[in-house]
Amino acid sequence: FFDLTMAKVVVATFLLVALALGLVLGWHHGEVPRQSFMMVTTRSVAGPQAIGTTQRARFVRYYDAASPSFTSNSAAQQSRASVLPRMHATSESDIGDTSKEIIICGAGIIGASIAYYLTLKGFKPTVVERKEVAAAAGGKGGGFLAGGWGYGVTEQLHTKSFELHEELARELDLKSYRKIPTISVCAGSRPNPSKVCSWLDGNIATSRLMDPNTAQVTPKEYTTALMNAAIEKGAKLVIGKVEGMETVEGTDGARKVRAVVVDGEEMPADKVVIAMGPWSVFATDWLDLPVPMQGIWSTSVVYNHAGAQRSNEQPTAMFCEEDGNGCHLEVYPRPNGEVYLCGIGGSKYMDPAQLKELAPEDIVPDPKRVAAAHRSFSNMTTVGRDVDGPGLAQACMRPCLTDALPMMGQVPDTDNAYIACGHNCWGILWAPISGLAMAELIADGECTSVDLYPFRPERFGRLKARPGARGRAQGTAEVGEQW
Repeated sequence: FFDLTMAKVVVATFLLVALALGLVLGWHHGEVPRQSFMMVTTRSVAGPQAIGTTQRARFVRYYDAASPSFTSNSAAQQSRASVLPRMHATSESDIGDTSKEIIICGAGIIGASIAYYLTLKGFKPTVVERKEVAAAAGGKGGGFLAGGWGYGVTEQLHTKSFELHEELARELDLKSYRKIPTISVCAGSRPNPSKVCSWLDGNIATSRLMDPNTAQVTPKEYTTALMNAAIEKGAKLVIGKVEGMETVEGTDGARKVRAVVVDGEEMPADKVVIAMGPWSVFATDWLDLPVPMQGIWSTSVVYNHAGAQRSNEQPTAMFCEEDGNGCHLEVYPRPNGEVYLCGIGGSKYMDPAQLKELAPEDIVPDPKRVAAAHRSFSNMTTVGRDVDGPGLAQACMRPCLTDALPMMGQVPDTDNAYIACGHNCWGILWAPISGLAMAELIADGECTSVDLYPFRPERFGRLKARPGARGRAQGTAEVGEQW
């Protein structure tokens, strides 16, 4: 019995050692079959959510058939390149060559940010804009900044861009930037002034501090200041409509953009950047790049009467629960005495085909939602009761990709084309880090500020996209406008 038992122990030990050795060798040489999963955090939205409710992050898993082997962390970066379409890097002679003609399509907040950071590297890009600087969402957004609200792959964008905003506010002398707290609010049906905000003096059921470490900037001022600073450093602004791109054969069968067609005329280009917000869907026609964009047509309003100045007694950003008017207001008092409202509800969704038929000037506000917002705001504060309605009603098209992540990087199978779009409701916050990251990639051949891999343009060519979130989230807790 003893001998038999010892024999079993010896055999078992031998097998365990052999198995361990095989795993070590397999790990090192990449010979152990496996399923590779990419963990992508998205915020699953089933409908408007009460502020403060916690929703678990949804993890999307993708099978990586092109790389069926374990890789160690040290080899992970190398394995990424093997499963992606060919990325034809700019030749070494182009790296750092500031004489190269770079054309940026779009003078919104992303395009202006890229232009600014390129000029800091000595380049003099040409920015082509259809109408004017900050004509669309880059000039009509709320400008809410929350550095601690990121989660998963977007955490780096929130944290680093929040810091860059403060730096840029000093460098560009922005008057609209300031640190403010954020509160959550639930409107009521009887007079009950808020105890956390002096001018929230209407029918308030509950109000509480949500985040003391947030900030704001007025997007129009920010975008315009960036563009002006870039122009002072040698960038050029051309007003015209980008109608297409002329391509020729480049390296190893890749396509190379030779020129950008603007109002029927060709503008020669060494490098091209598409930063056209929701209209970046044209990259599908021009460069065969899948861009599963959904445009979210949303109304916003601004109160700019004398009574709105009271909001500066205690400037506080507010996220409000959904009310009987179908609103879940986001309220942003601004340093100039204006009060900006979004989260008005009733947003419309545009698919790529519809987006291509619309121009920025076609995006107009919905009068019914303007009236609903006024009813909701007037119920919460006397600031809204002093007038018959807001002084300004406007609308913009928010660019949202189907996985709720931005698209940033070099267009696959091209030598010299790049894209940055799909920043959803965080476009204002993420603009500085997006501009810096893209400038690094374009000028230096690689990005060192953040990891752009989760946002790579080619992910929709190989991965099955899942519907993602359309509103804000504080970490995994959904807040603000969802529809």
